[in-house]
Amino acid sequence: MGAGDPQVGAHPAAVEMMNGGRIAMPFAEWSSLLGMMEAPEGLALPPALAEVVEIGFEWEWDEETDEARGCDFEPYVSFEAPERTAWWFRLWTGNDEADGGEFRFFGSTGSGDYAGFWLVRPGAPITDQPVVYLGSEGERGLISRDLGDLLWLFADGFGPGEAFANPERRTEPNAAFQAIAERYAPGRRRPAAQIVAAAQAEFPHFSDLIDSMCR
Repeated sequence: MGAGDPQVGAHPAAVEMMNGGRIAMPFAEWSSLLGMMEAPEGLALPPALAEVVEIGFEWEWDEETDEARGCDFEPYVSFEAPERTAWWFRLWTGNDEADGGEFRFFGSTGSGDYAGFWLVRPGAPITDQPVVYLGSEGERGLISRDLGDLLWLFADGFGPGEAFANPERRTEPNAAFQAIAERYAPGRRRPAAQIVAAAQAEFPHFSDLIDSMCR
């Protein structure tokens, strides 16, 4: 790493996150770090998603009930760098020619699942592109038709993984995310199952696309 590298002198956690890593730290320190970081050029999140990042997701394991509470999802402070996406996407597909360039990933789970925009609508802004979920064990599918629908999934207590696995599960609505959804996607609230079903119905061949990339 040279002296001119922009990561020199940066907070160690900032370097790790810019490289797509996962950091555990107190919320106060996390918030302070977010405030001092700037997204790499061209990788800034849409404002609504950036607000979601500032709030963050909570997840814990209840040993008494032997069940998880909250959402297992860690959104990034910026879109994942294309070179990092290419690295893991080639491993995931077993295809050295696939680089995941048709996606912009913005978060992952503790088990290595990813959520991101699929740039399938020519000329449309990224906020109007559908959101996909890619699991570490090969699971894949659409979870929302655009960012507006995704915000309402968050508002109703779903993370990308929870929406993909069981959009009919009972959840605890998130008031902070609801406020964001009402500002950026007013009047669009629907049950999570309808949001996910609409996305999957619009793009029924997504799984086939992924299969065609795998080796």
